[in-house]
Amino acid sequence: MDHFGEELKKERESRGIALQQITDATKISSRHLVALEHDEFRALPGGVFNKGIVRGYARVVGLDEDVWVDRYMSAYRQSGNVCDDDVSWFAFAENVSRARNAERDRPAERLRWAGVFVLLTALAVVAYFVYGYVHKRMLDMPVHAAEQGISMSVDGPLHDLDSPVLLLS
Repeated sequence: MDHFGEELKKERESRGIALQQITDATKISSRHLVALEHDEFRALPGGVFNKGIVRGYARVVGLDEDVWVDRYMSAYRQSGNVCDDDVSWFAFAENVSRARNAERDRPAERLRWAGVFVLLTALAVVAYFVYGYVHKRMLDMPVHAAEQGISMSVDGPLHDLDSPVLLLS
């Protein structure tokens, strides 16, 4: 890990890739690429930009970006050139990473809410059809006896008002 830049340069040269090709592909200054290959971490812009430089370099060369970023971070910390600004940038980047990981759990939550929405929609559709069926049946049923032609009469005197007798004929 002490020779991060040398190992990076060997990987690039073994694949026959010139620094200019990396510069053209990533728009990273060749000055920064040379500084990276010579472990001159102070010459790099600092903060999360350094990780971006390493990530772009590794991508063009065909290396695993995450592995090489981790190797860079280790070499950078071992170099003793870490400044206070970089420490705060590292903390910021770690917080962003944690937030992104939390967002990855959000699809499960969205799926759960989608299920609730589908269930409520299905219940509303069933309720609509049940209401329509019951309402139609109620309209078809006679409401008043007069509609069916039933006549009601009382025979005899109306002495007992407590128990009226109705005869249907």
